[in-house]
Amino acid sequence: MANIQKKKIGLLGGSFDPAHKGHLSISKIAIKKLKLKKIYWVITRKNPFKSKTFYSLDERIEYSKKITRTQKKIKIIYLDNIIKSSRIVDVINYFIKKKKIKNIFFLIGSDNLSQFHRWKSWKKIVKIVNLTVFSRKGYDRKGMKTIVVKNFKNRIIFIKNKPISISSTQLKKRSKLNV
Repeated sequence: MANIQKKKIGLLGGSFDPAHKGHLSISKIAIKKLKLKKIYWVITRKNPFKSKTFYSLDERIEYSKKITRTQKKIKIIYLDNIIKSSRIVDVINYFIKKKKIKNIFFLIGSDNLSQFHRWKSWKKIVKIVNLTVFSRKGYDRKGMKTIVVKNFKNRIIFIKNKPISISSTQLKKRSKLNV
């Protein structure tokens, strides 16, 4: 049982619409800096703040598996059907209750801090996981001024990484141009 308590995992959740080198980069950094046993890319059917996805769920899962195929510590999973939710708080509860993992690092980019207070049970999330924030080009300063940081700065891990400028939005725009 003690071994389970020491197992440190990372969760990187999202629609991965599409997955990209930025996701891979922060995963590799997290594994190394935080000494994680594994990172789960938890792919959701859709982002609750967006109306639809660009790529199908199957395409997003397949591409995520393709770009992580050489990374033994990254696992692609889809839990929406199992836990009947796409909310990260429910994903976290699944890992705590069903998988008996307590030491969870939830990975986000600094761009997510500005909307994090709109997430379901965001205060609970910050209290039950190690919220780990990675630098995103153009978002770090704004992220530091959020209600989340003002209330929970001492509970947030900020990773100093080379800011990531690639985004799924940019990739979708490029894809539309190539159609």
